[in-house]
Amino acid sequence: MRSKENPFKPTAGGEPPLLIGRKRIIRDFEKGLDNSVGAPGRIMLITGARGTGKTVMLTVFGDRARARKWDVIEETASEGLCERLVNELRARDTALDRLSIRPSLSFAGVGVSLGEAELSPKRMPETLRKAMAERLVSLEKHHAGLLISIDETQAADRSDMIAIATAIQHQIRERRNIAIVFAGLPQMVSDLFNDEVIAFLRRAKTNVLTDIPVDEVRAAFETTFEASGMAITGEQLQTAARATEGYPYMIQLVGYHIWDAADLRDSDVISDRDVSDGLAEARKDLDNAVCIPELHGLSRRDREYLEAMAQSDGPVATAEVAERMGKSANYAATYRKRLLDAYVIRETERGEVDFAVPFLREYLRRTAA
Repeated sequence: MRSKENPFKPTAGGEPPLLIGRKRIIRDFEKGLDNSVGAPGRIMLITGARGTGKTVMLTVFGDRARARKWDVIEETASEGLCERLVNELRARDTALDRLSIRPSLSFAGVGVSLGEAELSPKRMPETLRKAMAERLVSLEKHHAGLLISIDETQAADRSDMIAIATAIQHQIRERRNIAIVFAGLPQMVSDLFNDEVIAFLRRAKTNVLTDIPVDEVRAAFETTFEASGMAITGEQLQTAARATEGYPYMIQLVGYHIWDAADLRDSDVISDRDVSDGLAEARKDLDNAVCIPELHGLSRRDREYLEAMAQSDGPVATAEVAERMGKSANYAATYRKRLLDAYVIRETERGEVDFAVPFLREYLRRTAA
């Protein structure tokens, strides 16, 4: 019998039905929680291109920690990060003491007012360390721990990262039951973590989220479609899997739209038309959610650099890109650096670059045509 609910979840941060290719990372995290203080999985860094599932992993980690009765604070790096962490830690601690309920519950809307001096950048490392310690002492009475996850870490202020690194380091020295996971883009995060003042965080267990092998995508599609009561042929599965190129976000889009096309016909048998229509809709959604936003805000010259790159099927020499643009190597290097800093492109080897954002090459070729 066909399921009434589409099993694919392309929503940003939503947990997909099958976490293809991510079992080892999840297992490492769970082992970190289950083992004592100092286990490698308790300080973790998740990196990867946009759309590879970094936010999804943080969602999964939060769920796994809550299942173990851990308290979970989920934040996104932006101005005032440490101030929000301090307020959240103290609000939860105050609410726990007052209500005497389990620490795994969330206390949204409970505020604690702190003095300006205590939240000043100069005092923040000490303030955050104290708030963290107080919360952990309360949690230990309930035999629970604390997980803090920070998304978009590349956007964090250096002062906030110093305060967080200092606070976490002290909790570990004091054998507190704490874990922290950072997620962000590879190049920006590596620049941040190479800061000498934040050297402690280099011990974080790093996991780079890459594309999924097509044969694993095919197997996951087969399992998911069959579990939802949809019949699909081997050839259709192969076509769908290849179209994703192993890109996690595209996997969810392709599965969602193929399933939805059959559901619109009120059929439990996938047709070839469902596959072709589903792939077309998936490409539109990917363009709107990934490719167009990537290009938004780039200068005309930035885009010219990308269009010159798009003429190649893979990595291309920077000298060749400059030649295609009709510019000198030094002139083109300005735009190369801007695009590298924005992680729109990546350096594959010395003097060579490639797209960091999957499917952007194909989008540029289509729009140029």
